[in-house]
Amino acid sequence: MKKSTLLIMAITVSSSFLFSSCGVIFGGSKYNAQIEVKDHPNALIYANGEKIGMGEARSQFKRNQPLKIEVKQDNCEPKTKNFENKFRTGNFILSTISFGLIGVGVDLGTGAAYKPDHKNDTSIEKLSTKNFKFTVDYSECKE
Repeated sequence: MKKSTLLIMAITVSSSFLFSSCGVIFGGSKYNAQIEVKDHPNALIYANGEKIGMGEARSQFKRNQPLKIEVKQDNCEPKTKNFENKFRTGNFILSTISFGLIGVGVDLGTGAAYKPDHKNDTSIEKLSTKNFKFTVDYSECKE
């Protein structure tokens, strides 16, 4: 094998380690969301302005952006629920120790340093590092 080929392979392999980090490896820049409108299977679900389903929906969202869910049903007032994000402190510490400033920069730049705030919002359930369930209470709609 030529030296140039070996050099290119070495750079490629080392770059894959250098430009990843704890957050990207263990959570990614997006998460999977299961959104359920409690006791209203006919309620339309909009996430950040886009219709994604009715009653229950699944979609993928960026970690570094809050999630705005709006539900609508005939003869009822629409309801909007904002789900906030939280900084992943443990992830930040591991990225700093393991990957240094490059890892921290990658986590912040890709959004992998954030997660839905399931500890302070009981309507968010953490199923795994990449999977969350969001429940919207639409009890003011009596239909």
